[in-house]
Amino acid sequence: MARKWHRWQDWAALVIGVLTALSPIVVSTDTAALWSLIVFGVLIAATALWSLAMPDSVASEYVHAVLGVLLFISPWVFSYADMTGAAWTSWVAGVLTVAAGLAALPEAQSEHRRLAGQH
Repeated sequence: MARKWHRWQDWAALVIGVLTALSPIVVSTDTAALWSLIVFGVLIAATALWSLAMPDSVASEYVHAVLGVLLFISPWVFSYADMTGAAWTSWVAGVLTVAAGLAALPEAQSEHRRLAGQH
């Protein structure tokens, strides 16, 4: 049986997601930045919970990476790159989310192969 709730990369993604979602409390935002940070933060946190609950899910780690890239580019896409706090939160959290997802990928793939071999 896979050990659930143990991978540090997924815990890191959960913390990143929660902090991103809460960051509008402490950084200046406009409507686009506010909703980008909240939505991406919640999605990253939800995906982290998915990864923690299902450690053999390779897809969840790829979703982390995609969400991280989308968060990273959101200041340009939603035109809040001039809002220093919100933009830097997006850039740093985006890079860290991609890193966490890619770092967990080998372990998730190994767990997936192990469980696939049991069937």
